[in-house]
Amino acid sequence: MEKANKKKDLSAKEAYQKATAFCAYQERSVQEVKDKLYSLELEEEVVEAIVEQLVEEKFISQERFAKAFAGGKFRLKKWGRNKIRMELKMRGLTDAQIRLGLQEIDPDLYERILFDLLEKKHTLEKTGSEMERKHKLLRFGLSKGYEQDMIWDVINVLIP
Repeated sequence: MEKANKKKDLSAKEAYQKATAFCAYQERSVQEVKDKLYSLELEEEVVEAIVEQLVEEKFISQERFAKAFAGGKFRLKKWGRNKIRMELKMRGLTDAQIRLGLQEIDPDLYERILFDLLEKKHTLEKTGSEMERKHKLLRFGLSKGYEQDMIWDVINVLIP
């Protein structure tokens, strides 16, 4: 019971300090910061005031977050544009912010990564007919968030 009271006794200043530390660790979206502050059981007007201050002081930037998120997910997890777009949408970013984030992805590298992913998957897939293997590669590419027409282009090179 005491622990619950401690959360409610958190002052706006202490909550602001926690939020700045949370934002300093890595880029955050406005929604992530709000969720964190609400988890501290703060009232809505306190949360909104803190978020507004963090935006003004440039601790939070949706555009910066979109760029960092899109670039990171592409480079590290090899996600395609569709998957990144959906994730950013779920995190409350606007279409303009999402487009800005997706510009971080180099188009030539994007095609090369897709080719490498499908080529590796193709070497592992030895069972089934040619059409079944093509569909497995298509489903894999779609699950990674790549565009269907680009996937088919690569599949037709790998399995002529």
